[in-house]
Amino acid sequence: MDDLLHKTCAPCEGGIPPLEQGQIEALQAQINAAWQLDPSQSTITRLFTFQNYYETTAFIQAIAWIAHRENHHPDIRFGYREAAVSFTTHAIGGLSENDFICAAKVDALLG
Repeated sequence: MDDLLHKTCAPCEGGIPPLEQGQIEALQAQINAAWQLDPSQSTITRLFTFQNYYETTAFIQAIAWIAHRENHHPDIRFGYREAAVSFTTHAIGGLSENDFICAAKVDALLG
């Protein structure tokens, strides 16, 4: 994961193919095992749980800062004590290295 933590997302405007299964598996091994790959292999999602609403919203704000810095934005659904964070690269209709870079940075928020 340290390798992904030190990378920066590359701009992606499309024109490249999504990652292949072997590439996905290699990158998935570098992030927390709680990240789930969807059946279409186009999205990774992780559910985070917290003690209260304040912790949940503070976590989401920290993710917003990462997304702004990396210019790569997740889909986030949240409620009182949980947040589901999903990454995909919409411009290519699947996963790119950017998704795994951001997932590693989100993981690092919680130590």
